[in-house]
Amino acid sequence: MTQIALIGAGVVGSSWALVFARAGQRATVYDPDAGSLARVIDFIRASLNGHPETDAILGRVTMTSCLEEALRGAGYVQESAPERLEIKQPLYRELDRLASPDAILASSTSGFPASSFTGPLAHRERCLVVHPINPPHLIPLVEIVPAPWTAPEVVTRAAALMRAVGQSPVMLKREIPGFLVNRLQSAILGEAFRLIEDGICDADDVDRAVSDGLGRRWAFLGPFETIDLNAQGGIADYCQKLGPMYLDLAKDQADPRPWTAELVSTIEQQLRTRTPADTLGDRRVWRDVQLARLDAIKRSTE
Repeated sequence: MTQIALIGAGVVGSSWALVFARAGQRATVYDPDAGSLARVIDFIRASLNGHPETDAILGRVTMTSCLEEALRGAGYVQESAPERLEIKQPLYRELDRLASPDAILASSTSGFPASSFTGPLAHRERCLVVHPINPPHLIPLVEIVPAPWTAPEVVTRAAALMRAVGQSPVMLKREIPGFLVNRLQSAILGEAFRLIEDGICDADDVDRAVSDGLGRRWAFLGPFETIDLNAQGGIADYCQKLGPMYLDLAKDQADPRPWTAELVSTIEQQLRTRTPADTLGDRRVWRDVQLARLDAIKRSTE
């Protein structure tokens, strides 16, 4: 068992607390704000929704407003502080100074490379990005992104811990803007916004093209395995037959455009006809319930 220190008690930090405690790990959550710490317990209890082991899981989570206390004995540190370099840079100086020299320092950042806030540290070789897809207690994928100076064994240890607590790590060989998931999502969103701007379809059509079409396959298969199964002779056969079409599409789509205020307003109006603004909170609860059901189905098939 690895003692876990969780830095930041926001939405992501709270979800991480549930991930580790649910898997039998002991986790100490640090946040300078007492109100945020109190909400972690409420979040875990609500997420477990009467689970018979709720009290045992909560018993593995400790709260503290003292950073030194949170790091004491920790072998793995998951930082989920606000996405601002002026916060992360001094925070990592403190983490590097206070944490055990062999403790891994992992960031939940969704955009900053670890090199942007760990360069001057004395023990920078134990720093890397372990970026969850929110919320991590319902979506197991994590992106492991080393800095240029991250020690290979740190990457190995972080990936092993993620697997041990039920997450699914993907390994990037080097830093790249947006990492992996946001780069894929960016390509889809860019085309989605263009389709609306060009009057091809409405937002609901785009959403259903994914939720009732592509997403049904992608919930169990990635894009490469999807096309590998979609041609009699596998991926080589598929690419031979359809590669030229996709090249033409890529040329047509090589048209990056800003998401203008007018375009965003158009899409927002279309979305609000389906989900009024005052029901967005309820819709998020519905989403999390569906994610939990899908997660249970997927785990039962592994």
